[in-house]
Amino acid sequence: MVKKLILCNCEGSQSVDAEAISKACGMHCSKVHSSLCTTQIDLAAKALEGGEVMIACQQERQRFEELAEELQVDLPGFVDLRDRAGWGEGNATPKMAALAAEAALSLPIAKSVDVISEGTCLVIGGEAALAGAADLCGTMAVTVLLPDADMIPADRRFDCVTGNVRNVAGALGGFSVTFNALRQINPAGRGAFDLTAPQDGVVSSCDIIVDLSGGTALVPAPHKREGYLRADPTHAPSVAKVVLEASQMVGTFEKPLYVRMEPTLCAHSRAEQTACSNCLDVCPTGAIISTGEHVTVNPMVCAGCGSCAAVCPSGAISYDAPPVDAIFRRMTTLAATYREAGGTAPRLLVHDADFGVEMISLAARFGRGLPADVIPLEVDALSGFGHAEMLAALACGFAHVDVLMSPRTETEVIEAQSELARVMSGAGAVRLLHPADPDALCDTLHQEAAAPLEITPALPMGTRRQVARLAAKTLQPDIDIIPLPQNAPYGAIVVDADACTLCLSCVSLCPSGALGDNPDLPQLRFQEDACLQCGLCSTICPEQAITLEPQMNLTDAAFSQRVLHEEEPFACIECGSLFGSKSTIEKITEKLAGKHAMFATSEAAKMIQMCDNCRIQAQYHSTDNPFQGGERPRVRTSEDYFSKRKDH
Repeated sequence: MVKKLILCNCEGSQSVDAEAISKACGMHCSKVHSSLCTTQIDLAAKALEGGEVMIACQQERQRFEELAEELQVDLPGFVDLRDRAGWGEGNATPKMAALAAEAALSLPIAKSVDVISEGTCLVIGGEAALAGAADLCGTMAVTVLLPDADMIPADRRFDCVTGNVRNVAGALGGFSVTFNALRQINPAGRGAFDLTAPQDGVVSSCDIIVDLSGGTALVPAPHKREGYLRADPTHAPSVAKVVLEASQMVGTFEKPLYVRMEPTLCAHSRAEQTACSNCLDVCPTGAIISTGEHVTVNPMVCAGCGSCAAVCPSGAISYDAPPVDAIFRRMTTLAATYREAGGTAPRLLVHDADFGVEMISLAARFGRGLPADVIPLEVDALSGFGHAEMLAALACGFAHVDVLMSPRTETEVIEAQSELARVMSGAGAVRLLHPADPDALCDTLHQEAAAPLEITPALPMGTRRQVARLAAKTLQPDIDIIPLPQNAPYGAIVVDADACTLCLSCVSLCPSGALGDNPDLPQLRFQEDACLQCGLCSTICPEQAITLEPQMNLTDAAFSQRVLHEEEPFACIECGSLFGSKSTIEKITEKLAGKHAMFATSEAAKMIQMCDNCRIQAQYHSTDNPFQGGERPRVRTSEDYFSKRKDH
């Protein structure tokens, strides 16, 4: 728990109202310093010794952390109030209070696993690879894969092989490489080295791969695969950079576990029929694979882009670094504190930790800075900020949501998510920004803002589906049903009553339980709130009687089951118990009676119209009982054996 916020106006370059900030965010604030990182560093040291403080400066974070280490005290927290608020236009006090309150939140620490790299390195390429291997072999165990045997040097500080790579799997500390036409050196003898006979399908392992071949990347999304370093072999600075990076990849590293998987919620497949494959379609690294009825995420390959969590309709995959409810808490805190400090109609600017932070910093230092009503929200996974998060931001009080796109963001996913959010919100209050430079960002944000949504802010709680529904209802309180675009994860199903035979195969395979039956009557029942629109029911229906209807039903009827199709039950002609539907029994009777060997006679045909118990009884007592065997042999007794001996 942060006790005190240490403020500084950076030599008077920004206006800081300590009293107003303290009142709105609930933290005790220091007096406003002017040069805390230089001439007033002694005051910073005194504050650090007091413990549990937060310093309102990110630029000199390293300086203050080093000071804390010298004093042997706990590291302070940090919040950037200058670049993100103070160096902008307008009254920034409400935004400063909001940012301070958000920074003071206690959020869960992301889970991680240790990855051990012992320094075994595979370098692929020609002359550049040999030069890189010579630099690395002093600290790492290096093997160079060369395209030509004539390139093998006499240098034995590192090993050389020839061949080509068929497949690469894994990541830092655990690569598995499959080779074709692999030939190894026989170091004995005079003259040029002899090579072994070529072998296909050879599998080896390494911790790091440095690809200087200049060819196609060996893994999807190579910039996201930890431990796989790639550079243009003709560009010396790029080669030097990856060689340096490789040399630092020896030791034990923490690998964040970005996503959490709940296999029981996964709607990927049932009975070998594929349903939802959203995460498989969008994963850029290939970390997600199908394993039967659900998918599995390889945490070592996962780069944490968050796309899978954004498109998962059931919540089987959720972002966990930190959990999604942490984002909801941060947005709620920002909006509520901003209003508490006297601000109205705040706008949210969502950005990543690299490109976005740099753009905002440059815009503040050299441009107009952010408008006073634009509150920045830094997220680790920009693609994971899906429609539920966008709607939650609007519902908790933001008038507009802008997402600052990074050049490396998976645009397809976030474009589809923003379109869905716009439809569900009923307003064009969500947009994606692709500024060419910081000035363009400032110009876009300083344009006249859209009219704020007149709503009563709601508190986003629950799963992403629950939050999306709550937000949509908050934003469009007078609408009952919102039509949604194709592939939306919400909706109903439409059943062709003339084609449906009530076979209920859709019920048995529905992964979410949205479809159900009635054990007492031939009915097909449906609960819309549970439907994932995975399409499995439509795929599996033998009569092709089911179609999907993407929509968001905001009425309470979505939470209860309704009958989609029902028929009159058929009564057993023997006992009168109800079984099956009348139309089905009549169709079967019409097709089989007198036309099938088992129902050739009128008496046999009656069994079609009997329930299970009566049908078995009728078969058992019939003259051609299929369950009846031949006459049982007489039991032999001791007397039989004795009499046989007397006869002999």
